Amino acid sequence: MLSSPMFILQYESASQDQMAHSPQPECPVCDSRDILDCIHIPSVPIYCNVLLADRAAALNAPRGDIDLAFCRNCGHLFNAAFDPQRIDYTEDYENSLHFSPRFQEYARSLAEQLIARYDLRHKIVIEIACGKGDFLKLLCELGENQAIGFDPSYVSDRSAPTAAGALNVIKDYYSEAYAGYRADLICCRHALEHIHRPREFLATIRRAIGDNPTAVFFETPNALYTLEDLGIWDLIYEHCGYFCAHSLATAFRRSGFEVRRVESAFGNQFLHLDALPAPPGAAPSPYPPTFNLLNSVQDFARQYRDKVDGWQARLRDFQRQKRRAVLWGAGSKGVTFLNVLNAGQSVDYVVDLNPYKQGRFVPGTGHEVVSPDLLTVRRPAVVIVMNPNYAEEIGRTLTAMSIQAELIVDSPNPPPGLSP
Repeated sequence: MLSSPMFILQYESASQDQMAHSPQPECPVCDSRDILDCIHIPSVPIYCNVLLADRAAALNAPRGDIDLAFCRNCGHLFNAAFDPQRIDYTEDYENSLHFSPRFQEYARSLAEQLIARYDLRHKIVIEIACGKGDFLKLLCELGENQAIGFDPSYVSDRSAPTAAGALNVIKDYYSEAYAGYRADLICCRHALEHIHRPREFLATIRRAIGDNPTAVFFETPNALYTLEDLGIWDLIYEHCGYFCAHSLATAFRRSGFEVRRVESAFGNQFLHLDALPAPPGAAPSPYPPTFNLLNSVQDFARQYRDKVDGWQARLRDFQRQKRRAVLWGAGSKGVTFLNVLNAGQSVDYVVDLNPYKQGRFVPGTGHEVVSPDLLTVRRPAVVIVMNPNYAEEIGRTLTAMSIQAELIVDSPNPPPGLSP
């Protein structure tokens, strides 16, 4: 069943109530209390990247609230309702994107850039939060490097031996206990947004580096993509912080690093930061903001509501017209889309290339995740693409399978020839 208009009423009243009763939070990046309440999203799955083995378990998955707050001082967005005690990452955590040719191309290009930028050949590389080790293996092989990873969700059976270099992954969170490990580059991709106190984590890395000239590279989601491109399905409980270029640079500067560059990547969805350790006692170098997010934040609650309303109306139309709609992408965007819209039977199933997601069920809604092969059996009339970066790849797949379905891309600016 589709959600009723009560969803929006709940959203509005809960938001107002939250603003009235919550103590003023403190920004986890700059400690400012000049905080603006942005949006309240109730009862979302705690994990988007932990799919369940059966539908009953998926329907009873644990939930939490998102109270999105904006720091007027540094531009950081964060979930003031986040409870770090509710989160733990195990082998069940599955967020690998490397089964997509499009993402493989991006990851390989990024690895080649880092190897060239930092002359990473026959060097030592550390990746914190390496996941299943896909990117770390690239750094290891392409530069014949010695690579060390840290991640409690790592699964050794999924890593084939490297063609060159040496790969070692420690199934644990990175901490002071591993400060003795030295490297020419420390990289960390899509982890900082999961960390409740990012400066404490960065300070741990800075202390471990000591006087060594170790470079650091971080990749995080880009808050601008959420606010200005309305990538609203990226608002998930696992992400307690949403960085813009200024807040990301501020976090590093205040943790003892000299920021060399911050730039957007992957269709404006990601931010890349390169930094070096600043000398002990050095004053943080200025990193002035290049844009003002306040207007975007002030408009966001209305735009969020409008987008949710629009998608709910569209799903109602599909159901009324008896058009089978399926969702392509069982990552955080897809899980959030299904839960926020309470999609129910208006979406038949979810397609994903990752075989470790297939046969499992979406937390909160219980939708089954299947292989693309099922499209030829339960042919859809509509395929909803959650990430515009994969639209062309998915379109080619549908054509090769002779699937004549309407392709709808969740993007303000879809590629030519695709439905907005």
